[in-house]
Amino acid sequence: MKIELIKGDITKIQADAIVNAANSSLLGGGGVDGAIHRAGGPQILEECRAIRNRQGKCNTGEAVVTNAGNLPAKYVIHTVGPVWNGNEEKESKLLANCYHNSLKLAESLGVKTIAFPNISTGVYRFPKKLAGKIAVDEVRKFHSDTVKKVIFVCFDDENKMIYKELLE
Repeated sequence: MKIELIKGDITKIQADAIVNAANSSLLGGGGVDGAIHRAGGPQILEECRAIRNRQGKCNTGEAVVTNAGNLPAKYVIHTVGPVWNGNEEKESKLLANCYHNSLKLAESLGVKTIAFPNISTGVYRFPKKLAGKIAVDEVRKFHSDTVKKVIFVCFDDENKMIYKELLE
C-alpha cells in the first residue's frame, strides 16, 4: 500500500473516500467535521441523520459511511476519535480502532484511495506525536488487496513534520 503525505484541506482531496473526524452525534461540529459538512452540503447531514435514526450515536473508535455530497470523493467515512484525558492505553486503542475500522469499511466498499485527517489532535487534545505514530502504525499493518493508497492530509506544519519523520 502506498502512503502519501500532504498539507492541505481534506475537503479538496481527490480520493475514493475521505475520513471525517466526527463527533458521536454525527451531526457536524467544528474542525474537520464542520469543514466536511459545510463543503459536502446537506446530503451528508441527511445520511448521518438516517444512520442515527437506525443505530443511535456512533461510538468512539467505530466508523460509518455516507456519500460525499459535493466533495470530490465518493464516500465520507465518519469515525469518532477519543478525547484525550491522559489514559494512554485506553485512548490509544480507541484511536487505533478509528484507523482500523475506517480501513476495513473502505475495503468493504471497494475503495482504492482513502484520505485521513489527523484524528483527535484538535479540540480532542490527543498528543500529536502519539496520534501520528498510531495512525502510521495502523495503516502500515493493514493489508488489503483493495485499498492501494492512503493519504495523510495534515492541516498544519506541525502535524506534517511529525508524519514526515514517522514515514521516513
